[in-house]
Amino acid sequence: MTAFLFCSGLNANGQVFDQGDKVLSLGIGLGSNYIGWGTYYKTTVPPIWIAGDYCLREDLGPGNLGVGALIGFSSYKYDYTVLDYGFKSTTIFFGARGTYHFVDLVDKLDLYGGIFLGGKIHTYNDFGGYDLTHDASFQVASDFFAGARYYFSDNFAVVGELGYGIAWFKIGVSLKF
Repeated sequence: MTAFLFCSGLNANGQVFDQGDKVLSLGIGLGSNYIGWGTYYKTTVPPIWIAGDYCLREDLGPGNLGVGALIGFSSYKYDYTVLDYGFKSTTIFFGARGTYHFVDLVDKLDLYGGIFLGGKIHTYNDFGGYDLTHDASFQVASDFFAGARYYFSDNFAVVGELGYGIAWFKIGVSLKF
């Protein structure tokens, strides 16, 4: 109840992403290239993520330029109990991102698009009655994404992003400092 009163008592005036603003977002992903699908697949940790965004420059055409970083994690398990076999797979996704924010289109709405460049660490561990395999790999990772933040107050927003990074659709909350 206190959080509701705090959020509704403030009014988001002016631009939603001004020069010098810092925004911290965190949430959960829905759908992923890094989670298996099927009868024996079980998600152990859904895609979770945290991202930071800093408004580096404003008034670049109809919007403002942001830079930041993202880290994400997901894990799933394949457990085929009939043959006493399975494996666990985890992915850590991390890197830098650049964003362009269209800030003056709709009051309290921050529409943006961007690019991510970084890496992903993928681990794979067998378990059960077969020769056990433990594997870890590093790959360069990239992502193009589009997102939106709706501000309920000057510093609190809900966020959603579409892309193909740690998850196809990410939802969460954002805090602006």
